[in-house]
Amino acid sequence: MTDAPDVPNVIDGAAVAGPDGRLRCPWALSTEDYVAYHDEEWGRPVHGDEALYERLSLEAFQSGLSWITILRRRPGFRAAFAGFHIEKVAAFTDEDRERLLADPGIIRNRAKIDATMANARVLAEWAPGELDALIWSHAPEPGTYPAPKTIADVQAVTPESTALSKALKKRGLRFIGPTTAYALMQACGLVNDHLETCVARKTP
Repeated sequence: MTDAPDVPNVIDGAAVAGPDGRLRCPWALSTEDYVAYHDEEWGRPVHGDEALYERLSLEAFQSGLSWITILRRRPGFRAAFAGFHIEKVAAFTDEDRERLLADPGIIRNRAKIDATMANARVLAEWAPGELDALIWSHAPEPGTYPAPKTIADVQAVTPESTALSKALKKRGLRFIGPTTAYALMQACGLVNDHLETCVARKTP
């Protein structure tokens, strides 16, 4: 599991019963913040250029960090980056960069901030729906991968995520390697990596 790595110490890595008795992926029970994200967001299809730009940006900020760090700061990121409205971020200036570098509500990493701004400038030149179409064209065919039974069965990189990373980089986007691309695919429902017995495994 690449998108939410804070997995509790579960011996077999199988789904775990929560307080409500329902089985969930182990990482979903590592903190209360994860339960709603796991049940209502992670693995459900996300469409729309700006929604996907937000996810792409947050996955880039997550690189090297725990996803919970990003999830808890998501409101701050949205406020700092104008709701991830592509044209608005594309118009950010050097003054905005300095504002972001001083903003305690986000991860103040210059390279990631610069990449988020640069990606918006690239995407502002794309046709409406083009980012959505490019990302979703890399979704594997249903049934390509069996439902994971344990955390150990969840991949970190796939041929599809490697191809997606290459396609995005070729079009000028930054900070999106194969592992980050797969985390994006997991989070946005291109793949369903909920464990086989997880309550959220059902098709969204």
